Amino acid sequence: MIGQRKLAAILAADVVGFSRLAGADEDRTLARLRALHSDLIDPTIAVHGGRVVKRTGDGVLVDFRSVVDAVRCAIEIQESMVERNAGVPADRQIVFRVGVHLGDVVEERDGDLMGDGVNIAARLEAAAAPGAICLSEDAYRQVKGRVGLPVRDLGYVKLKNIADPVRIYSLDAAAVTTSPTPAIGLKATDSLPTLPDKPSIAVLPFANMSGDPEQDYFADGMVEEITTALSRFNQLFVIARNSSFVYKGRAIDVRQAAAELGVRYVLEGSVRRSGPRLRITGQLIDAVTGGHLWADRFDGSLEDVFDVQDKITERVVGAIEPTIRKAEIERVRRKRIENLNAYDHYIRALSHVDAFKPDENLEALMLLLKAIDLDPSFALAVAFAAWCLEQRATRGWPPAGKDDAGRAIALARQALNIGGDDATVLAISGIVLVRVAGDYNAGLDAAKRALRLNPGSGFVALQSSVVLMLAGDPEEALVHAERAMALNPLDPSFYLYLTNAGFGHLLSGRPLQAIEMGRRSASLYADWDTTYWLLVPAFVQVGRLEDARAAVAKMTELSPGITVSKLQKVLAFKDPAAVAMILEGFRTAGLPE
Repeated sequence: MIGQRKLAAILAADVVGFSRLAGADEDRTLARLRALHSDLIDPTIAVHGGRVVKRTGDGVLVDFRSVVDAVRCAIEIQESMVERNAGVPADRQIVFRVGVHLGDVVEERDGDLMGDGVNIAARLEAAAAPGAICLSEDAYRQVKGRVGLPVRDLGYVKLKNIADPVRIYSLDAAAVTTSPTPAIGLKATDSLPTLPDKPSIAVLPFANMSGDPEQDYFADGMVEEITTALSRFNQLFVIARNSSFVYKGRAIDVRQAAAELGVRYVLEGSVRRSGPRLRITGQLIDAVTGGHLWADRFDGSLEDVFDVQDKITERVVGAIEPTIRKAEIERVRRKRIENLNAYDHYIRALSHVDAFKPDENLEALMLLLKAIDLDPSFALAVAFAAWCLEQRATRGWPPAGKDDAGRAIALARQALNIGGDDATVLAISGIVLVRVAGDYNAGLDAAKRALRLNPGSGFVALQSSVVLMLAGDPEEALVHAERAMALNPLDPSFYLYLTNAGFGHLLSGRPLQAIEMGRRSASLYADWDTTYWLLVPAFVQVGRLEDARAAVAKMTELSPGITVSKLQKVLAFKDPAAVAMILEGFRTAGLPE
Protein backbone atom coordinates (compact mmCIF):
# COMPACT_ATOMS: atom_id res chain seq x y z
CA MET A 1 0.00 0.00 0.00
CA ILE A 2 1.30 3.46 -0.97
CA GLY A 3 2.05 5.72 1.99
CA GLN A 4 0.37 9.03 2.71
CA ARG A 5 1.83 12.11 1.04
CA LYS A 6 2.21 15.26 3.14
CA LEU A 7 4.14 18.52 3.50
CA ALA A 8 6.67 18.29 6.33
CA ALA A 9 9.48 20.21 7.97
CA ILE A 10 12.40 17.79 8.03
CA LEU A 11 15.51 18.18 10.20
CA ALA A 12 18.60 16.09 9.50
CA ALA A 13 21.65 16.20 11.77
CA ASP A 14 24.89 14.31 12.22
CA VAL A 15 28.27 14.56 13.94
CA VAL A 16 31.17 16.20 12.12
CA GLY A 17 34.14 13.83 11.81
CA PHE A 18 32.41 10.98 13.64
CA SER A 19 34.65 8.31 12.10
CA ARG A 20 37.75 10.16 13.29
CA LEU A 21 36.33 10.52 16.82
CA ALA A 22 35.27 6.89 16.99
CA GLY A 23 38.58 5.74 15.57
CA ALA A 24 40.46 7.61 18.30
CA ASP A 25 38.28 6.40 21.19
CA GLU A 26 35.19 4.48 20.11
CA ASP A 27 33.82 3.57 23.55
CA ARG A 28 34.07 7.07 24.99
CA THR A 29 32.67 8.70 21.82
CA LEU A 30 29.62 6.40 21.76
CA ALA A 31 29.03 6.92 25.46
CA ARG A 32 29.14 10.70 25.09
CA LEU A 33 26.82 10.56 22.09
CA ARG A 34 24.29 8.39 23.94
CA ALA A 35 24.39 10.84 26.85
CA LEU A 36 23.79 13.78 24.50
CA HIS A 37 20.75 12.07 22.99
CA SER A 38 19.23 11.22 26.36
CA ASP A 39 19.69 14.54 28.17
CA LEU A 40 19.82 17.12 25.32
CA ILE A 41 18.81 16.08 21.83
CA ASP A 42 15.73 13.91 22.51
CA PRO A 43 14.26 16.24 25.19
CA THR A 44 14.79 19.30 22.95
CA ILE A 45 13.10 17.55 20.03
CA ALA A 46 10.16 16.65 22.27
CA VAL A 47 9.81 20.21 23.63
CA HIS A 48 9.52 21.55 20.06
CA GLY A 49 7.03 18.92 18.94
CA GLY A 50 9.33 16.84 16.79
CA ARG A 51 9.11 13.14 16.00
CA VAL A 52 12.28 11.10 15.52
CA VAL A 53 11.85 9.20 12.26
CA LYS A 54 15.13 7.31 12.32
CA ARG A 55 18.59 7.26 13.85
CA THR A 56 21.67 6.53 11.75
CA GLY A 57 24.51 5.89 14.15
CA ASP A 58 25.78 9.43 14.60
CA GLY A 59 22.80 11.06 12.88
CA VAL A 60 19.09 11.65 13.35
CA LEU A 61 16.14 12.47 11.06
CA VAL A 62 13.23 14.35 12.66
CA ASP A 63 9.74 15.31 11.44
CA PHE A 64 8.29 18.63 12.71
CA ARG A 65 4.88 20.25 12.35
CA SER A 66 6.45 23.55 11.28
CA VAL A 67 9.77 24.93 10.08
CA VAL A 68 9.79 27.39 12.98
CA ASP A 69 9.73 24.50 15.46
CA ALA A 70 12.46 22.66 13.56
CA VAL A 71 14.77 25.69 13.41
CA ARG A 72 14.20 26.62 17.06
CA CYS A 73 15.06 23.05 18.03
CA ALA A 74 18.24 23.13 15.90
CA ILE A 75 19.34 26.47 17.36
CA GLU A 76 18.84 25.27 20.93
CA ILE A 77 20.87 22.13 20.29
CA GLN A 78 23.70 23.97 18.53
CA GLU A 79 23.95 26.68 21.18
CA SER A 80 23.93 24.07 23.93
CA MET A 81 26.75 22.22 22.21
CA VAL A 82 28.92 25.34 22.30
CA GLU A 83 28.61 25.32 26.11
CA ARG A 84 29.20 21.57 26.37
CA ASN A 85 32.34 21.75 24.23
CA ALA A 86 33.86 24.54 26.32
CA GLY A 87 37.15 23.30 27.77
CA VAL A 88 37.10 20.07 25.73
CA PRO A 89 40.21 19.59 23.53
CA ALA A 90 39.48 20.45 19.90
CA ASP A 91 40.16 16.93 18.65
CA ARG A 92 37.56 15.47 21.09
CA GLN A 93 34.70 17.94 20.64
CA ILE A 94 31.38 16.63 19.33
CA VAL A 95 30.03 19.12 16.79
CA PHE A 96 26.81 18.80 14.82
CA ARG A 97 25.78 20.12 11.46
CA VAL A 98 22.09 20.41 10.66
CA GLY A 99 19.91 20.72 7.57
CA VAL A 100 16.26 21.82 7.55
CA HIS A 101 13.91 21.60 4.57
CA LEU A 102 10.20 22.12 3.98
CA GLY A 103 9.04 19.72 1.33
CA ASP A 104 6.82 16.96 0.08
CA VAL A 105 7.33 13.53 1.70
CA VAL A 106 5.61 10.16 1.76
CA GLU A 107 4.86 8.75 5.22
CA GLU A 108 4.87 4.97 5.27
CA ARG A 109 2.60 2.93 7.56
CA ASP A 110 5.51 2.24 9.90
CA GLY A 111 6.12 6.00 10.27
CA ASP A 112 9.19 6.14 8.03
CA LEU A 113 9.48 9.08 5.63
CA MET A 114 10.53 8.84 1.98
CA GLY A 115 10.88 11.19 -0.97
CA ASP A 116 12.76 14.27 -2.16
CA GLY A 117 11.90 16.22 0.99
CA VAL A 118 13.97 13.80 3.04
CA ASN A 119 16.78 13.60 0.49
CA ILE A 120 17.14 17.38 0.28
CA ALA A 121 17.23 17.74 4.07
CA ALA A 122 20.01 15.14 4.22
CA ARG A 123 22.00 16.93 1.51
CA LEU A 124 21.53 20.28 3.28
CA GLU A 125 22.97 18.75 6.43
CA ALA A 126 26.01 17.54 4.47
CA ALA A 127 26.46 21.06 3.05
CA ALA A 128 26.37 22.74 6.47
CA ALA A 129 29.53 24.00 8.13
CA PRO A 130 30.42 22.56 11.54
CA GLY A 131 28.09 24.09 14.14
CA ALA A 132 25.82 25.63 11.49
CA ILE A 133 22.26 25.06 10.27
CA CYS A 134 21.56 25.04 6.54
CA LEU A 135 18.04 25.88 5.36
CA SER A 136 16.56 25.49 1.92
CA GLU A 137 14.92 28.57 0.43
CA ASP A 138 11.46 27.11 1.13
CA ALA A 139 12.37 26.60 4.79
CA TYR A 140 14.08 29.98 5.20
CA ARG A 141 11.02 31.78 3.84
CA GLN A 142 9.06 30.45 6.84
CA VAL A 143 11.48 31.79 9.46
CA LYS A 144 12.90 34.90 7.77
CA GLY A 145 13.14 37.69 10.34
CA ARG A 146 12.19 35.33 13.18
CA VAL A 147 15.67 34.08 14.20
CA GLY A 148 18.19 36.26 15.97
CA LEU A 149 21.24 34.76 14.29
CA PRO A 150 23.56 35.83 11.48
CA VAL A 151 22.26 34.55 8.13
CA ARG A 152 24.43 33.92 5.06
CA ASP A 153 22.95 33.45 1.60
CA LEU A 154 25.09 30.72 0.01
CA GLY A 155 23.22 31.04 -3.28
CA TYR A 156 22.18 28.16 -5.52
CA VAL A 157 24.15 25.00 -4.78
CA LYS A 158 24.17 21.73 -6.74
CA LEU A 159 23.49 19.01 -4.17
CA LYS A 160 24.48 15.40 -4.76
CA ASN A 161 21.73 13.34 -6.46
CA ILE A 162 19.33 16.33 -6.49
CA ALA A 163 18.37 17.32 -10.04
CA ASP A 164 18.04 21.10 -9.65
CA PRO A 165 20.32 23.47 -7.68
CA VAL A 166 18.89 24.46 -4.28
CA ARG A 167 19.25 27.92 -2.80
CA ILE A 168 20.75 27.59 0.68
CA TYR A 169 20.84 29.87 3.71
CA SER A 170 23.20 29.22 6.61
CA LEU A 171 22.51 30.07 10.26
CA ASP A 172 25.83 30.01 12.11
CA ALA A 173 24.40 29.17 15.52
CA ALA A 174 27.53 27.70 17.08
CA ALA A 175 29.88 30.09 15.34
CA VAL A 176 28.45 33.12 17.15
CA THR A 177 30.46 32.55 20.29
CA THR A 178 33.26 30.22 19.30
CA SER A 179 34.55 27.98 16.57
CA PRO A 180 34.07 24.26 17.28
CA THR A 181 37.58 23.49 16.07
CA PRO A 182 40.01 26.29 16.94
CA ALA A 183 42.38 27.25 14.15
CA ILE A 184 45.79 25.66 14.26
CA GLY A 185 48.36 28.25 15.27
CA LEU A 186 45.70 30.82 16.25
CA LYS A 187 44.69 31.91 19.70
CA ALA A 188 41.04 31.61 20.66
CA THR A 189 40.72 35.39 20.45
CA ASP A 190 42.22 35.64 16.95
CA SER A 191 39.92 36.06 13.95
CA LEU A 192 40.13 33.76 10.96
CA PRO A 193 41.44 35.15 7.65
CA THR A 194 38.92 36.77 5.30
CA LEU A 195 38.59 35.53 1.74
CA PRO A 196 40.52 37.59 -0.84
CA ASP A 197 38.65 39.05 -3.81
CA LYS A 198 40.23 36.75 -6.37
CA PRO A 199 39.82 32.94 -6.29
CA SER A 200 41.85 31.45 -3.46
CA ILE A 201 43.00 27.85 -3.19
CA ALA A 202 45.02 25.59 -0.92
CA VAL A 203 46.46 22.21 -1.90
CA LEU A 204 46.27 20.07 1.22
CA PRO A 205 48.81 17.27 1.84
CA PHE A 206 47.89 14.18 -0.16
CA ALA A 207 47.16 11.10 1.92
CA ASN A 208 49.57 8.19 1.48
CA MET A 209 47.23 5.19 1.18
CA SER A 210 50.02 2.70 0.39
CA GLY A 211 50.80 1.71 3.97
CA ASP A 212 54.43 2.44 3.14
CA PRO A 213 55.87 5.56 4.84
CA GLU A 214 58.58 5.68 2.18
CA GLN A 215 55.94 6.72 -0.36
CA ASP A 216 55.37 9.97 1.53
CA TYR A 217 58.01 11.62 -0.65
CA PHE A 218 55.91 11.07 -3.76
CA ALA A 219 52.69 12.34 -2.19
CA ASP A 220 54.50 15.41 -0.85
CA GLY A 221 56.16 15.98 -4.21
CA MET A 222 52.79 15.93 -5.97
CA VAL A 223 51.48 18.64 -3.67
CA GLU A 224 54.58 20.78 -4.18
CA GLU A 225 54.43 20.44 -7.98
CA ILE A 226 50.73 21.29 -8.15
CA THR A 227 51.11 24.23 -5.76
CA THR A 228 53.99 25.62 -7.83
CA ALA A 229 52.06 25.23 -11.08
CA LEU A 230 48.96 26.94 -9.66
CA SER A 231 51.11 29.79 -8.36
CA ARG A 232 51.86 30.77 -11.96
CA PHE A 233 48.25 31.91 -12.35
CA ASN A 234 48.16 35.57 -11.34
CA GLN A 235 44.37 35.26 -11.14
CA LEU A 236 44.68 32.83 -8.23
CA PHE A 237 45.63 33.39 -4.60
CA VAL A 238 47.54 30.20 -3.76
CA ILE A 239 48.50 29.24 -0.21
CA ALA A 240 52.17 28.34 0.13
CA ARG A 241 53.12 24.70 0.66
CA ASN A 242 54.56 25.35 4.11
CA SER A 243 51.22 26.67 5.38
CA SER A 244 49.19 23.82 3.87
CA PHE A 245 51.56 21.19 5.29
CA VAL A 246 50.56 22.14 8.82
CA TYR A 247 47.71 19.67 8.21
CA LYS A 248 49.90 16.73 7.21
CA GLY A 249 48.89 13.63 9.15
CA ARG A 250 45.88 15.32 10.74
CA ALA A 251 42.24 14.27 10.39
CA ILE A 252 40.56 17.63 9.84
CA ASP A 253 37.40 18.95 8.28
CA VAL A 254 38.17 20.45 4.86
CA ARG A 255 35.97 23.47 5.49
CA GLN A 256 37.69 24.18 8.78
CA ALA A 257 41.08 24.01 7.09
CA ALA A 258 39.87 26.38 4.37
CA ALA A 259 38.58 28.84 6.96
CA GLU A 260 41.87 28.76 8.83
CA LEU A 261 43.90 29.29 5.65
CA GLY A 262 41.54 31.94 4.29
CA VAL A 263 40.69 30.21 0.99
CA ARG A 264 37.52 29.34 -0.87
CA TYR A 265 38.75 26.30 -2.82
CA VAL A 266 40.61 23.26 -1.52
CA LEU A 267 42.31 20.51 -3.49
CA GLU A 268 42.78 17.27 -1.61
CA GLY A 269 43.90 13.87 -2.79
CA SER A 270 45.58 10.57 -2.10
CA VAL A 271 48.35 8.36 -3.45
CA ARG A 272 48.15 4.56 -3.50
CA ARG A 273 50.90 2.19 -4.62
CA SER A 274 50.38 -1.42 -5.65
CA GLY A 275 53.62 -3.02 -6.80
CA PRO A 276 55.04 -0.85 -9.60
CA ARG A 277 51.72 0.88 -10.22
CA LEU A 278 50.58 4.20 -8.77
CA ARG A 279 47.08 5.60 -8.47
CA ILE A 280 46.53 9.25 -7.59
CA THR A 281 43.10 10.71 -6.87
CA GLY A 282 42.20 14.35 -6.51
CA GLN A 283 39.10 16.39 -5.81
CA LEU A 284 38.42 20.12 -5.86
CA ILE A 285 36.00 21.40 -3.21
CA ASP A 286 34.23 24.72 -2.77
CA ALA A 287 34.83 25.03 0.96
CA VAL A 288 32.11 27.65 1.45
CA THR A 289 29.30 25.46 0.12
CA GLY A 290 30.95 22.07 0.61
CA GLY A 291 30.21 21.22 -3.04
CA HIS A 292 32.56 18.98 -5.03
CA LEU A 293 33.49 20.81 -8.24
CA TRP A 294 35.77 18.25 -9.85
CA ALA A 295 37.24 14.83 -9.14
CA ASP A 296 39.42 12.42 -11.10
CA ARG A 297 41.97 9.67 -10.74
CA PHE A 298 45.25 9.11 -12.54
CA ASP A 299 47.29 5.95 -13.00
CA GLY A 300 51.02 5.64 -13.66
CA SER A 301 54.12 3.55 -13.13
CA LEU A 302 57.03 3.93 -10.73
CA GLU A 303 59.42 3.21 -13.61
CA ASP A 304 59.44 6.91 -14.50
CA VAL A 305 58.09 8.48 -11.34
CA PHE A 306 59.03 12.07 -12.14
CA ASP A 307 57.48 11.91 -15.61
CA VAL A 308 54.28 10.61 -13.99
CA GLN A 309 54.41 13.45 -11.49
CA ASP A 310 54.72 16.03 -14.29
CA LYS A 311 51.87 14.55 -16.33
CA ILE A 312 49.51 14.35 -13.38
CA THR A 313 50.34 17.91 -12.32
CA GLU A 314 49.61 19.11 -15.85
CA ARG A 315 46.25 17.34 -15.98
CA VAL A 316 45.17 18.45 -12.51
CA VAL A 317 46.07 22.09 -13.11
CA GLY A 318 44.49 21.99 -16.57
CA ALA A 319 41.23 20.78 -15.04
CA ILE A 320 41.28 23.25 -12.15
CA GLU A 321 41.68 26.37 -14.31
CA PRO A 322 38.32 26.19 -16.18
CA THR A 323 36.54 24.60 -13.21
CA ILE A 324 37.34 27.49 -10.88
CA ARG A 325 36.55 29.98 -13.63
CA LYS A 326 33.10 28.42 -14.06
CA ALA A 327 32.53 28.28 -10.30
CA GLU A 328 33.51 31.95 -9.93
CA ILE A 329 31.09 32.97 -12.70
CA GLU A 330 28.27 31.12 -10.94
CA ARG A 331 29.22 32.63 -7.57
CA VAL A 332 29.22 36.19 -8.87
CA ARG A 333 25.93 35.68 -10.69
CA ARG A 334 24.32 35.13 -7.29
CA LYS A 335 25.54 38.46 -5.90
CA ARG A 336 23.39 41.56 -5.99
CA ILE A 337 24.55 43.96 -8.70
CA GLU A 338 24.96 46.81 -6.19
CA ASN A 339 27.47 44.69 -4.22
CA LEU A 340 29.80 43.93 -7.14
CA ASN A 341 33.43 45.04 -6.91
CA ALA A 342 35.92 45.36 -9.79
CA TYR A 343 36.76 41.65 -9.76
CA ASP A 344 33.07 40.68 -9.68
CA HIS A 345 32.34 42.84 -12.74
CA TYR A 346 35.25 41.20 -14.56
CA ILE A 347 34.07 37.68 -13.71
CA ARG A 348 30.47 38.51 -14.68
CA ALA A 349 31.75 39.72 -18.06
CA LEU A 350 33.54 36.47 -18.96
CA SER A 351 30.51 34.43 -20.01
CA HIS A 352 29.39 37.32 -22.24
CA VAL A 353 32.85 37.53 -23.82
CA ASP A 354 32.79 33.82 -24.63
CA ALA A 355 29.44 34.07 -26.45
CA PHE A 356 31.00 35.90 -29.46
CA LYS A 357 27.76 37.71 -30.30
CA PRO A 358 27.35 41.50 -30.75
CA ASP A 359 24.86 42.06 -27.92
CA GLU A 360 26.70 39.78 -25.50
CA ASN A 361 29.97 41.45 -26.42
CA LEU A 362 28.56 44.89 -25.64
CA GLU A 363 27.28 43.67 -22.26
CA ALA A 364 30.74 42.28 -21.49
CA LEU A 365 32.38 45.55 -22.51
CA MET A 366 30.13 47.60 -20.22
CA LEU A 367 30.93 45.34 -17.27
CA LEU A 368 34.67 45.46 -17.96
CA LEU A 369 34.69 49.25 -18.29
CA LYS A 370 32.90 49.42 -14.93
CA ALA A 371 35.60 47.19 -13.44
CA ILE A 372 38.27 49.51 -14.84
CA ASP A 373 36.48 52.55 -13.38
CA LEU A 374 36.55 50.86 -9.98
CA ASP A 375 40.19 49.75 -10.34
CA PRO A 376 42.21 51.36 -13.20
CA SER A 377 45.17 49.06 -12.43
CA PHE A 378 43.13 45.87 -13.02
CA ALA A 379 45.14 44.58 -15.99
CA LEU A 380 42.91 41.59 -16.72
CA ALA A 381 39.83 43.80 -17.10
CA VAL A 382 41.78 46.18 -19.36
CA ALA A 383 43.00 43.30 -21.57
CA PHE A 384 39.56 41.73 -21.91
CA ALA A 385 38.03 45.14 -22.73
CA ALA A 386 40.62 45.48 -25.50
CA TRP A 387 39.65 42.01 -26.76
CA CYS A 388 35.94 42.95 -26.82
CA LEU A 389 36.70 46.05 -28.87
CA GLU A 390 38.93 43.99 -31.19
CA GLN A 391 36.00 41.68 -31.88
CA ARG A 392 33.73 44.62 -32.70
CA ALA A 393 36.35 46.18 -34.95
CA THR A 394 37.20 43.02 -36.90
CA ARG A 395 33.81 41.32 -37.25
CA GLY A 396 31.74 44.10 -38.70
CA TRP A 397 29.58 44.45 -35.59
CA PRO A 398 27.93 47.79 -34.75
CA PRO A 399 30.60 50.04 -33.20
CA ALA A 400 30.66 50.65 -29.46
CA GLY A 401 32.29 54.07 -29.91
CA LYS A 402 33.88 56.40 -32.40
CA ASP A 403 37.12 54.41 -32.82
CA ASP A 404 36.85 50.82 -31.55
CA ALA A 405 40.08 49.77 -33.26
CA GLY A 406 42.15 52.64 -31.89
CA ARG A 407 40.75 52.18 -28.40
CA ALA A 408 41.42 48.42 -28.54
CA ILE A 409 45.08 49.02 -29.39
CA ALA A 410 45.44 51.63 -26.65
CA LEU A 411 43.90 49.34 -24.04
CA ALA A 412 46.07 46.40 -25.12
CA ARG A 413 49.23 48.46 -24.71
CA GLN A 414 47.93 49.78 -21.36
CA ALA A 415 47.28 46.20 -20.19
CA LEU A 416 50.85 45.22 -21.09
CA ASN A 417 52.23 48.20 -19.17
CA ILE A 418 50.37 47.40 -15.95
CA GLY A 419 50.15 43.60 -16.23
CA GLY A 420 53.19 42.48 -18.17
CA ASP A 421 53.84 39.72 -15.64
CA ASP A 422 50.41 38.11 -16.16
CA ALA A 423 50.39 35.39 -18.81
CA THR A 424 46.68 35.82 -19.61
CA VAL A 425 47.08 39.58 -20.06
CA LEU A 426 50.05 38.99 -22.37
CA ALA A 427 48.27 36.41 -24.52
CA ILE A 428 45.08 38.44 -24.99
CA SER A 429 46.94 41.69 -25.64
CA GLY A 430 49.05 39.86 -28.21
CA ILE A 431 45.93 38.86 -30.14
CA VAL A 432 44.66 42.45 -30.18
CA LEU A 433 47.99 43.86 -31.39
CA VAL A 434 48.18 41.30 -34.20
CA ARG A 435 44.56 41.45 -35.37
CA VAL A 436 43.93 45.18 -35.05
CA ALA A 437 47.34 46.89 -35.17
CA GLY A 438 49.04 44.37 -37.47
CA ASP A 439 51.98 44.48 -35.07
CA TYR A 440 53.17 40.89 -35.44
CA ASN A 441 56.46 41.45 -33.64
CA ALA A 442 54.84 42.86 -30.49
CA GLY A 443 52.10 40.22 -30.60
CA LEU A 444 54.57 37.34 -30.94
CA ASP A 445 56.74 38.73 -28.14
CA ALA A 446 53.72 38.92 -25.82
CA ALA A 447 52.53 35.41 -26.73
CA LYS A 448 55.94 33.81 -26.25
CA ARG A 449 56.42 35.53 -22.89
CA ALA A 450 52.97 34.28 -21.85
CA LEU A 451 53.93 30.71 -22.68
CA ARG A 452 57.16 31.01 -20.68
CA LEU A 453 55.37 32.52 -17.68
CA ASN A 454 52.59 29.94 -17.47
CA PRO A 455 53.07 26.80 -19.58
CA GLY A 456 50.35 25.04 -17.56
CA SER A 457 47.46 27.26 -18.65
CA GLY A 458 45.29 25.88 -21.42
CA PHE A 459 43.75 29.31 -22.00
CA VAL A 460 47.18 30.92 -22.44
CA ALA A 461 48.26 28.11 -24.78
CA LEU A 462 45.10 28.64 -26.86
CA GLN A 463 45.43 32.42 -27.19
CA SER A 464 49.15 32.20 -27.90
CA SER A 465 48.50 29.61 -30.60
CA VAL A 466 46.14 32.08 -32.30
CA VAL A 467 48.92 34.68 -32.40
CA LEU A 468 51.39 32.14 -33.80
CA MET A 469 48.81 31.09 -36.43
CA LEU A 470 48.18 34.64 -37.59
CA ALA A 471 51.90 35.43 -37.57
CA GLY A 472 52.62 32.65 -40.08
CA ASP A 473 53.74 29.62 -38.04
CA PRO A 474 50.80 27.17 -38.25
CA GLU A 475 52.78 24.07 -37.27
CA GLU A 476 54.07 25.66 -34.04
CA ALA A 477 50.62 27.10 -33.45
CA LEU A 478 49.10 23.62 -33.78
CA VAL A 479 51.49 22.26 -31.14
CA HIS A 480 50.17 24.78 -28.62
CA ALA A 481 46.55 24.40 -29.77
CA GLU A 482 46.70 20.65 -29.15
CA ARG A 483 48.43 21.23 -25.82
CA ALA A 484 45.63 23.65 -24.90
CA MET A 485 43.04 20.96 -25.71
CA ALA A 486 44.88 18.44 -23.55
CA LEU A 487 45.14 20.91 -20.67
CA ASN A 488 41.56 22.24 -20.76
CA PRO A 489 39.25 19.44 -21.94
CA LEU A 490 36.53 20.76 -19.58
CA ASP A 491 36.52 24.36 -20.83
CA PRO A 492 32.96 25.40 -21.85
CA SER A 493 34.59 27.28 -24.76
CA PHE A 494 36.28 24.15 -26.10
CA TYR A 495 34.91 24.94 -29.57
CA LEU A 496 37.52 27.73 -29.76
CA TYR A 497 40.29 25.19 -29.24
CA LEU A 498 38.95 22.90 -31.97
CA THR A 499 38.57 25.66 -34.56
CA ASN A 500 42.06 26.98 -33.91
CA ALA A 501 43.54 23.49 -34.22
CA GLY A 502 41.58 23.16 -37.45
CA PHE A 503 43.27 26.26 -38.87
CA GLY A 504 46.63 24.74 -37.96
CA HIS A 505 45.79 21.70 -40.09
CA LEU A 506 44.29 23.76 -42.93
CA LEU A 507 47.29 26.08 -43.24
CA SER A 508 49.65 23.09 -43.03
CA GLY A 509 47.98 21.36 -45.98
CA ARG A 510 45.71 18.89 -44.14
CA PRO A 511 42.13 19.88 -45.10
CA LEU A 512 40.55 16.59 -43.99
CA GLN A 513 41.82 17.04 -40.43
CA ALA A 514 40.70 20.67 -40.61
CA ILE A 515 37.17 19.55 -41.49
CA GLU A 516 37.10 17.12 -38.59
CA MET A 517 38.11 19.86 -36.14
CA GLY A 518 35.65 22.35 -37.64
CA ARG A 519 32.70 19.98 -37.53
CA ARG A 520 33.44 19.06 -33.92
CA SER A 521 33.58 22.75 -33.08
CA ALA A 522 30.25 23.45 -34.80
CA SER A 523 28.65 20.56 -32.94
CA LEU A 524 29.58 22.24 -29.64
CA TYR A 525 28.59 25.77 -30.69
CA ALA A 526 27.06 26.27 -34.12
CA ASP A 527 26.86 30.07 -33.94
CA TRP A 528 30.54 31.01 -34.00
CA ASP A 529 31.23 32.47 -37.43
CA THR A 530 34.99 31.77 -37.39
CA THR A 531 34.31 28.04 -37.59
CA TYR A 532 32.89 28.60 -41.07
CA TRP A 533 35.93 30.65 -42.10
CA LEU A 534 37.69 27.33 -41.57
CA LEU A 535 35.15 24.89 -42.99
CA VAL A 536 34.39 26.64 -46.30
CA PRO A 537 37.95 26.60 -47.75
CA ALA A 538 38.60 23.14 -46.27
CA PHE A 539 35.48 21.70 -47.96
CA VAL A 540 36.47 23.35 -51.25
CA GLN A 541 39.97 21.87 -51.12
CA VAL A 542 38.60 18.31 -50.92
CA GLY A 543 35.91 18.93 -53.55
CA ARG A 544 32.87 18.93 -51.23
CA LEU A 545 31.17 21.97 -52.80
CA GLU A 546 27.69 21.26 -51.43
CA ASP A 547 29.05 21.19 -47.89
CA ALA A 548 31.01 24.38 -48.63
CA ARG A 549 27.86 26.16 -49.87
CA ALA A 550 25.93 25.04 -46.78
CA ALA A 551 28.70 26.46 -44.59
CA VAL A 552 28.54 29.75 -46.52
CA ALA A 553 24.78 29.89 -45.95
CA LYS A 554 25.25 29.38 -42.22
CA MET A 555 27.94 32.07 -42.04
CA THR A 556 25.73 34.50 -44.00
CA GLU A 557 22.99 33.85 -41.47
CA LEU A 558 25.38 34.67 -38.62
CA SER A 559 26.99 37.66 -40.40
CA PRO A 560 24.36 39.30 -42.64
CA GLY A 561 25.90 41.22 -45.52
CA ILE A 562 29.24 39.40 -45.41
CA THR A 563 31.14 39.46 -48.71
CA VAL A 564 34.54 38.35 -49.93
CA SER A 565 35.86 41.92 -49.74
CA LYS A 566 34.56 42.37 -46.17
CA LEU A 567 36.01 39.03 -45.14
CA GLN A 568 39.38 40.00 -46.56
CA LYS A 569 39.51 42.98 -44.17
CA VAL A 570 39.18 40.78 -41.08
CA LEU A 571 41.54 37.94 -42.06
CA ALA A 572 44.64 39.01 -40.16
CA PHE A 573 46.98 36.28 -41.45
CA LYS A 574 50.45 37.63 -42.17
CA ASP A 575 50.98 35.12 -45.00
CA PRO A 576 49.29 36.45 -48.19
CA ALA A 577 49.03 32.88 -49.54
CA ALA A 578 46.90 31.86 -46.54
CA VAL A 579 44.52 34.78 -47.10
CA ALA A 580 44.31 34.05 -50.83
CA MET A 581 43.54 30.37 -50.24
CA ILE A 582 40.71 31.14 -47.80
CA LEU A 583 39.17 33.84 -50.01
CA GLU A 584 39.35 31.65 -53.10
CA GLY A 585 37.47 28.95 -51.20
CA PHE A 586 34.68 31.42 -50.41
CA ARG A 587 34.49 32.60 -54.02
CA THR A 588 34.23 29.01 -55.22
CA ALA A 589 31.47 28.33 -52.67
CA GLY A 590 29.45 31.28 -53.93
CA LEU A 591 30.05 34.11 -51.43
CA PRO A 592 29.38 37.43 -53.22
CA GLU A 593 32.42 39.50 -54.06
